[in-house]
Amino acid sequence: MPEPHRIVSLLPSATEIVCALGAGDRLVGVSHECDFPPAVRGLPVLTAPRVAANRPSRHIDRDVKALLRDALAVFRIDEPALAAAAPDLVLTQSQCEACAVSLDQVERAVAACLAADVRVVSLQPGTLGEVWDDIGRVAAALGRPADGAALAAALRDRVAGLARRAGGQAGRPRVACIEWLDPPMTAGNWVPELVAAAGGEPLLAVAGRQSDWLAWDELVAADPDVVVAMPCGFDIARCRGELPALTARPGWADLRAVRAGRVVLADGNGYFNRPGPRLADSAEILAEILHPSAFPPRHEGTGWQRLSPDDR
Repeated sequence: MPEPHRIVSLLPSATEIVCALGAGDRLVGVSHECDFPPAVRGLPVLTAPRVAANRPSRHIDRDVKALLRDALAVFRIDEPALAAAAPDLVLTQSQCEACAVSLDQVERAVAACLAADVRVVSLQPGTLGEVWDDIGRVAAALGRPADGAALAAALRDRVAGLARRAGGQAGRPRVACIEWLDPPMTAGNWVPELVAAAGGEPLLAVAGRQSDWLAWDELVAADPDVVVAMPCGFDIARCRGELPALTARPGWADLRAVRAGRVVLADGNGYFNRPGPRLADSAEILAEILHPSAFPPRHEGTGWQRLSPDDR
């Protein structure tokens, strides 16, 4: 199979994988959400959302559900720009139609405006192991299988080493990770594995299962030791701005995590919601949060922040 020289990535995590494999210079187009590493920000943007992403969480949720209910795509592909990019490899996903362009959309766009021999590689990880496997799949598509194996092994070893250190700490805090604030949603897929690796007990979600809606009384009944807000697509500042969706709810102030000052805001957009190389950093962020005496706060302020008393 010929090695691709012009790559389009319509998925932020795939963009990060391509760059981590040393092939960032082959990227000729990205999605509107691809923002890391910084060098990709100047590339042609080939997708756009159909909903206003600056609206409150509840409005975004309502608009996305309405589009999906009517069998409409949540995102647009700029087909003229895709044609101009002239890729020989397109990377996309088939995991979540609310998070990025769907595989069906991409295949239709490729058939409409590109040559028949353009390859489409679609990623659909649900666990950490599948994320590492996808790194190998992307590397194979790039003609760099050895680099993919090395990168996946290094990331796997980082998380395993972290788990060994965290496993030696006293206690395993019970952790609720919130992936959407209004209405609340638990963080599933690989996030429970990250919590466990960091020395915590994941609540309200199961590894390998997709994130799901969370009834408020479920969170109150679980009464977690730690709450980590990591909304999909939101950085820390945006997460803080949306917090009243949680803090104004009845029973919030009585939660064990709130009373103990163990509510944390995380950069879900940059870390936890992207199934790529920075999931290893995400595990380290959780270890800093759960076992601060053993793990120096290297990511505090950039990857996570404590919820201040004024915000509670």
